[in-house]
Amino acid sequence: MIIKVCGMREPENIRAIENTGADWIGFICYERSPRFVADTPAYLPCHAKRVGVFVNAGFDTITARAEALRLDYVQLHGTESPELCLELRCHGFHLIKAFAPRTPADLEQTIPYLPLCDYLLFDTPSAGHGGSGKAFDWSLLRFYLGDVPFLLSGGICPESLEALRRFHHPQWAGIDLNSGFETAPGIKDAEKLKTFIERINNVSMNNVAMRE
Repeated sequence: MIIKVCGMREPENIRAIENTGADWIGFICYERSPRFVADTPAYLPCHAKRVGVFVNAGFDTITARAEALRLDYVQLHGTESPELCLELRCHGFHLIKAFAPRTPADLEQTIPYLPLCDYLLFDTPSAGHGGSGKAFDWSLLRFYLGDVPFLLSGGICPESLEALRRFHHPQWAGIDLNSGFETAPGIKDAEKLKTFIERINNVSMNNVAMRE
């Protein structure tokens, strides 16, 4: 189970969250977000993978920020085209493409992106392109038949543990955590996250044991 903690900004908070066991740490490179990272933080993760989140940014903007933050993954959270994904892919970037499905038919939008992405991310529809603090109907994802693994996002909080325990999909690879663990925009509660990560890892191990 990949644990991605997104919307990080403050150096000491980034260090604390990395020490909770988070696998990926996300940086919002979208100016309209309250979690926007305007400058490169004084501390960047050494062990967790670095993910930069972009919304309808151009190729030059993405590549410049990716170099400054030394990103492991580029996450595209807007209406970016498959052509942009292909261009980024050809330049060696690992890609995550986000989608916000409202109906089963919306999942057909993923099809052109599947050969181009390492992961998908399914989030709650919102005008702010994520960070809504609300969950969507995860049962929609039974209609996702692609072979690219995905992360669940949108409103996941400590109270989501039971719903996560019940959720199953062959391509489910991880979860994306953000506002459900914040004390303020961009500031995460490290103790709350550490406890949740320990619990979700126990759930994952139990599910694997049951399948075996």
